[in-house]
Amino acid sequence: MQHWLMKSEPEVFSIRDLAKSPRKTTHWEGVRNYQARNFLRAMKKGDRALFYHSNAAPPGVAGVVEIVREAYPDPTAWDRKSDYHDPKASPENPIWSMVDVKLVQVFPREVPLDELRGAKALAGMELLRRGSRLSVTPVTAAEFRTIEQLAAKRA
Repeated sequence: MQHWLMKSEPEVFSIRDLAKSPRKTTHWEGVRNYQARNFLRAMKKGDRALFYHSNAAPPGVAGVVEIVREAYPDPTAWDRKSDYHDPKASPENPIWSMVDVKLVQVFPREVPLDELRGAKALAGMELLRRGSRLSVTPVTAAEFRTIEQLAAKRA
């Protein structure tokens, strides 16, 4: 099993929105970066991902999701009405992919970015590298466990 981190702006789609979704499941569409798309394509059913609230005050890890459907074409790319429309994409040339995720856990508290930065065990984490803006990144099993442990602690 691989581990991942997936970012979403809570005003667009939060972990609470996922909790209210039918079967607590949704598709993760709108990724428009080739490296992040390739990470989506590498995901396997059963992989776990940290759900990260970006562009929030403060940003932080809100919980865990499971990949329940592996990568498939993202139709928002060829939907002209979509915010994620890409004129180069079409059903014949989909370019972009998405996966389906299911809620596993909402953390008892979000783990804010500053706390992640202060954890020595997370020093090499992609999220914390200067300039890392990818919406989907791999996470090591040790980093994943560390964040779960941080979320279980009282602030």
